Amino acid sequence: MKAHLLIIDDEPNTLASLSRAFRLAGHEATISDQPNRALELVKNQHFDLILSDVVMPGKDGLALLEEIKSLGVTTPVVMMSGQAHIEMAVRATRLGAIDFLEKPISTEKLLLTLENAMRLTRLEQENRELRGTLGKHELVWKGEVMSRLMAQIERVAASETRVCILGETGTGKELVARTLHQKSPRNGNPFITLNCAAVPAELIESELFGHEKGSFTGAAARHLGKFEQASGGTLFLDEIGDMPLPMQAKLLRVLEEGEVERIGSSGTVKVDVRVIVATHRDLAEQVREGKFRQDLFHRVYVFPITLPPLRERRDDIPILIDHFQKQIARQNNWKPAEFTPEAIAELQKYAWPGNVRELRNMVERLLLLAANNQVDLQTVKMALPTGSSSAVSPAGPSNGQGTLSERMDRVERNIILNELARQEHHITNTAKALGLERSHLYKKCQQLGIDLASVRKGQA
Repeated sequence: MKAHLLIIDDEPNTLASLSRAFRLAGHEATISDQPNRALELVKNQHFDLILSDVVMPGKDGLALLEEIKSLGVTTPVVMMSGQAHIEMAVRATRLGAIDFLEKPISTEKLLLTLENAMRLTRLEQENRELRGTLGKHELVWKGEVMSRLMAQIERVAASETRVCILGETGTGKELVARTLHQKSPRNGNPFITLNCAAVPAELIESELFGHEKGSFTGAAARHLGKFEQASGGTLFLDEIGDMPLPMQAKLLRVLEEGEVERIGSSGTVKVDVRVIVATHRDLAEQVREGKFRQDLFHRVYVFPITLPPLRERRDDIPILIDHFQKQIARQNNWKPAEFTPEAIAELQKYAWPGNVRELRNMVERLLLLAANNQVDLQTVKMALPTGSSSAVSPAGPSNGQGTLSERMDRVERNIILNELARQEHHITNTAKALGLERSHLYKKCQQLGIDLASVRKGQA
């Protein structure tokens, strides 16, 4: 892999010999005999390695190293000197140099140093990416509500008990499923997901159970379904309440017998899979309405875990903001911003109909809007939907009558109707503003008795 190096030394012969050695090996070398000019190069260009002499007139290499590190530059720096001693090497290392070479330096040693530096850079990049990936799949909480929920997760994770995760869209149901998998003996084996609401009814059987080559038009090769892909691990079926009834019967058979039959196959395949399901629907109500099989309900609804909406865990909002802004800054190579106490307090007042997912999107928006790397109250008010900077009061729309569920339905209905009016009945824009998928907005409106039949905008 071709590298671009910066070589800093006040001796012309050293610059010539080192740059020649690197260029002959296929690399690009920029040279500088002045530390201040080298510092400007570092500010304006990207280098894979900086190689600097220590003893130079005007500004020595250690002072230059200190200035480079103060800029936040992560490029590996190697120091070199013909007057090396232990104290000098120790100080260079403490200031951030990855190596210290004594002149004269052989070509073999030079190229080995470059190879080690580039390997270190790759490892650090992989580490950042891994931390970013882990951060995406991390449950973050502080308050009592989530502490009780985590205790439930700890209790059931190590078992083979089937778990049904309940909660509104955006509350983190898949994160809970991943946490259950990571804390189980199956950790290290596959964690496979399928959103039952996102797969067309005619394709869901193939997605779950697989198919043989030629079993239907377009089946050009054998395809292993999600059950076989998850062998030895965990299969997470999200939005199971949206699974078509005919498919529910086939899923029940697999759960009872522990084997799948690919489409177009005459035989069955044994599978060892823990199944975790999730839904934003009331499955018991679905059973009563004949939309969900009662026998399947009893198979999957063994240990229910209910995730609270964000409006019921407002004490977690500050720590979630901190987690998301660090995660987003790391992914985009931004500096983390400071959220003022007033900005955080305003965000805690908001109702968050899209829950944690909406909060993460809002944090990303605020980081882009932040002036001088600070998110203040004015920035938050500018970013929040117009007229909704404070939480919706349940007492208003609910009229103080009915059960908690009935009152919350009225609150949600009021939020959606207000947003529809704000978006001039544009369905897609309304869904985006509420942090929902368009299909979920349609389903939510059906549940709440909101008639969208006459709405024409946003349908295309």
